[in-house]
Amino acid sequence: MTKFRKLNRPTGHRMSMLRTLVSQLIKHERIETTVAKAKEIRRLADNMVQLGKEGSLCAARRAGAFVRGDAVIHKLFSELAYRYKDRAGGYTRMLRTRIRVGDAAPMAYIEFIDRENELRQSKPPTPQPPQRAPLDPWTRSRLTRQFAPPKEEKSSDPEI
Repeated sequence: MTKFRKLNRPTGHRMSMLRTLVSQLIKHERIETTVAKAKEIRRLADNMVQLGKEGSLCAARRAGAFVRGDAVIHKLFSELAYRYKDRAGGYTRMLRTRIRVGDAAPMAYIEFIDRENELRQSKPPTPQPPQRAPLDPWTRSRLTRQFAPPKEEKSSDPEI
């Protein structure tokens, strides 16, 4: 498994907490937690959506080994996989909200994007510049000479 933040917890408690948070995120589609936990949840939730989009039996078993609850797995492989079928990545958004009273921990909402009642609308994709037809080498050479400064001639006279 890849490197995670330790979050001041033993490994078993940390993995159990992350599994529960990812399951709750999939179930409710928006949760509020600390910024450090939200950054970890984002990685894991994006991986779970990738498994949902894959849709194979192996992916379902891998997701079932991590996520808690049959209803969550069903939602992951039906609703979320359909919603993000054309998106290449970046399924979650983290929005910083407040400082928690008591321990001054920075809090954040983590939510799935492109859903109803989201806190901030998604930005439209940036348009790609139009593709230009490739030029043959002779035309390209003439065009580069046209924009390049003229070459200076070296004189053979010594300047003494």
